[in-house]
Amino acid sequence: MKPELTLLAWSVILAIVHMLIAVQGALNQVGLMTLIGNRENFPEILGWGGRAGRASRNMAENLVLFAAVVLAVVAVDRTNAMTLLGAQIFFWARISYAVCYIGGIKWLRTLSWLVSVIGTALILWQLL
Repeated sequence: MKPELTLLAWSVILAIVHMLIAVQGALNQVGLMTLIGNRENFPEILGWGGRAGRASRNMAENLVLFAAVVLAVVAVDRTNAMTLLGAQIFFWARISYAVCYIGGIKWLRTLSWLVSVIGTALILWQLL
């Protein structure tokens, strides 16, 4: 299996971890019965739980783009050192992003996001 696909799989695992952390943060604030309800009038989740939820949504948005370019570059057999580097950059920057966002580290969070986008762009560049 191409290493870019392995990093895509690990990125999906990271997205699942994001979701589980966000659920735990919400559970801590509103309780199980509110979470399993229909979520009408659902309260805003504050603090690290809210940040975890926003980080999870951002991971999902970025994972779609990353997956698209990884699958495309593998499908057309254009993988190379640059696509591997891009995938590695994306994965590690997304770990940094999660830690920074949940921890409330604003500027480093934004920098981590930008670095992950650059990783995706490196892969996309190999398709163009």
